[in-house]
Amino acid sequence: MLNINLIRENPEVVEEGVRKKGYDAGLVDKVLEADMARRELIVKVDDSRKERNEVAGAEQRTKDIEQRGREIKEELKTLEPQLKELEEQFENALGQIPNLPSDKAPTGAGEEDNKEVSVWGEPDKTKSKDHLEIGKTLGIIDFERGAKVAGSGFYYLKGDGALLELALVQYGLKFLNERGFTPVITPDLAQKRFYEGTGYLPKGEEAQTYTINDGELGLIATAEVTLAGYHADEILNSKDLPKQYAGYSHCFRMESGAYGKYSKGLYRVHQFSKVEMFAFTKAEESESIHEGFLKLEEEFWQSLGIPYRVLEMCTGDLGAQAARKFDLEAWMPGRNDYGEITSTSNTTDYQARNLNIKYRDGNETKFSHTINGTLVATPRAIIAILENGLEEDGSVVIPEVLRQYIGKSQIT
Repeated sequence: MLNINLIRENPEVVEEGVRKKGYDAGLVDKVLEADMARRELIVKVDDSRKERNEVAGAEQRTKDIEQRGREIKEELKTLEPQLKELEEQFENALGQIPNLPSDKAPTGAGEEDNKEVSVWGEPDKTKSKDHLEIGKTLGIIDFERGAKVAGSGFYYLKGDGALLELALVQYGLKFLNERGFTPVITPDLAQKRFYEGTGYLPKGEEAQTYTINDGELGLIATAEVTLAGYHADEILNSKDLPKQYAGYSHCFRMESGAYGKYSKGLYRVHQFSKVEMFAFTKAEESESIHEGFLKLEEEFWQSLGIPYRVLEMCTGDLGAQAARKFDLEAWMPGRNDYGEITSTSNTTDYQARNLNIKYRDGNETKFSHTINGTLVATPRAIIAILENGLEEDGSVVIPEVLRQYIGKSQIT
């Protein structure tokens, strides 16, 4: 959530940022109205509580004093529930305000306005087979039996397909560990506070989370949720920042929207594995660390030999949490186009305010900034490897950096 003082002192700035993200600027007025009503009632409740204490501490117990004590008790019975209700209305209104976009984010309404930053590698446009055909021929992907057992959007990886996924995870964790990240295997479930606090809502158009136990517990859509929650309600020491984690988890997404013809097969599934980068940083360091995450993603995918391009998301395509965001899109011969494989976002102090994550800087405590970035989501990596590595004889060349984990150079 945003700092309420920012909204009180600079409502026009907040309204402009909200509009750039494609949200209703009227949300700002709703927050200020709820804030004003809440603050006025806080004064009344505090005054009544103060008077109650004075009455209770009076040396002489007259009938008038005792009568006033009873009146205050009745007043508070009415005022305190009203205050609780107003606090909830205020929190709900504040929670609808998105994080403000960075001044560096290109202005735009949607994905058509995203900016191409760079391109790496030369796409081989002579290849056109998609990963479903390749995987079925090689006997390493089985969607039919996945649907039989778990439903549409689930799948089995078999043989070298299973080994390829595990190789990507092992290499990804080793890659980040060598660069100062702490490897972490996180829970695959999180309490409501954490998946909502990081922006993975269980209801509405952007719903991703499978919930259980009446919605108080949910299957995580990314290790971002559990890594962000790791230091919730803590005050970190600025000398220990940045804290950088490499999180491995299974991820579960409802994917209930309509995504078009390019979403078939492994591109958009309900369950997958992922290695996620996450950092807790000081405010003044978050921008450089975010750009560093992008460099790490590029280095990783270059080591796999996969052609890609980098896009910077425009303001209208940032989502609620991010102030700035980059996507990597790999060349996918099966679609004769690029497809998203990773993203990295700077959420500034937006998530930290939701989860109460601070750091001590001298005599001050400040909200931490949080950075997230996918190093590798295994299904989309497998798409890119199968489609780009396909040989004329139907075999697939395994990237050299993965061969030590699989024990071979080709899938045949």
